[in-house]
Amino acid sequence: MSASPPSKTALPKLQFGPFDEPAMARFAADMARIALPGDCLALSGDLGAGKTSFARAFIRALAGADGAALEVPSPTFTLVQDYATSPPVAHFDLYRIADPDEVAELGLDDALENGIALIEWPERAGHALGVETIRLAFSEGVTATGADTRTIEIEAPDAALARIERTLAIRALLVSAGHGAADRMPLTGDASTRRYETATDGAWRAIVMDAPPMPDGPPVRDGKPYSQIAHLAEDIRPFVAIGRILTGAGFAAPEIMAVDYEAGLILLEDLGDDGVLDDAGRPIPARYGAAVDCLAAMHAIDWPREIALEDGTVHRVPAFDIDAFLIEVDLLPDWYVPRVAGAPASAEDRQSWHGIWRALFAAIDAGPKTLALRDFHSPNIVWRGDRTGHDRVGLIDFQDALWTHPAYDVMSLVRDARVTIEPALQTKLLDAYCVARSGQATDFDEADFRAAFAILAAQRAAKLLGIFVRLDERDGKPGYIAHLPRIQTYMRQSLTHPALADLDAWLAARGLLDATVEPR
Repeated sequence: MSASPPSKTALPKLQFGPFDEPAMARFAADMARIALPGDCLALSGDLGAGKTSFARAFIRALAGADGAALEVPSPTFTLVQDYATSPPVAHFDLYRIADPDEVAELGLDDALENGIALIEWPERAGHALGVETIRLAFSEGVTATGADTRTIEIEAPDAALARIERTLAIRALLVSAGHGAADRMPLTGDASTRRYETATDGAWRAIVMDAPPMPDGPPVRDGKPYSQIAHLAEDIRPFVAIGRILTGAGFAAPEIMAVDYEAGLILLEDLGDDGVLDDAGRPIPARYGAAVDCLAAMHAIDWPREIALEDGTVHRVPAFDIDAFLIEVDLLPDWYVPRVAGAPASAEDRQSWHGIWRALFAAIDAGPKTLALRDFHSPNIVWRGDRTGHDRVGLIDFQDALWTHPAYDVMSLVRDARVTIEPALQTKLLDAYCVARSGQATDFDEADFRAAFAILAAQRAAKLLGIFVRLDERDGKPGYIAHLPRIQTYMRQSLTHPALADLDAWLAARGLLDATVEPR
């Protein structure tokens, strides 16, 4: 029995091209960059219109570094060819089927369950293809000089077209930088919504930061979303602004080669892939020492708080104010406490919790202020062994930079959330920073600095204990739970400072640092 036609409203269409053969291959590869499991791409057009060439380039792009050598024959006789790419893709050719019902027998539903389907001659499928199908119609053309070209008209749901427009915006960014023919490969993202790619064009290599403007989330306090209260960057302007003042002062932030502010795209210098950890994931003391020296040099600079950008906007580095301070520590009663205690924190517990932290914030707020990159730890430090001085320490991931006490970035490094820093190395690094700053500034107060270090390290530990549980429970990222014992240890180390006696008593009374947390 033939499938009944699905109800279908007119889908939006976009036209792309004309393409020569290399441009067609790049377009197919760019489409592969945004393809998701469950995507069905229907390729229609006359013989020789470019359907198989598109499919071949698409599949090779999904195959990654091994794609150039991958054999991708036409499935004219096999009807379907499967590829163990990431995600997997099935290439169908329906030219020889006699009835649309045969499509199901070829395994289309199975292919779409966890992968992508490319279908040539989709009109033979009748109504067997779903209404969410991305339809590409290929047509031939000739330039004024007689060269063959191909044009593609794409009809797809809004969400799919938005993905296509985004991948083409990245290509346009590369064109604006003079590298329109660059090959693109995905890089691992981070815990945020940002995504990264490498772009290579011969010996030239760069990084694409794909960071679409982040809409405000739901109000969580005083009618404001979390990102606004915690002063998290909601577009790429803070990254560009901070990056430019860092490089202007001689520090090794990536050169910004091209920017699309509205789309949220930046083309960045690739600082390399060496870090401050050894092959076993342990800190390399000399590299951590160089990072501490870099911070001491940064803290000797009188940084501007207002930074003008070429689009006419001005970024003002936000202060780490009491609202941001409290909403971060509240991640502990919001997420960590219910997980380890089996019940939400009481109103009384929250009140006393806030009282402790308000007093601690007052001590921080009374101290000196500087630019803090905010996430200055091993994942965000690139080691450049061929350089000298502070240029050896590559700086990335600073879009959430704040105006706060100089101890903030020092404690982020010395109490690295992702790797265990043994107490002896912590002491060595902290001592080295204090010696460096004492030699730079006659008004450096070492006792004040060490107290601020302990307070801010405890504040960050409280935040991370909550965030890592939230990443597990809300975001389905259980791997972060493995870091909790380290953060608990760091919190205990901070609590030995006399300034944190009240916090120590609050946590001890509830046994919160003795809990073992397993992934959900």
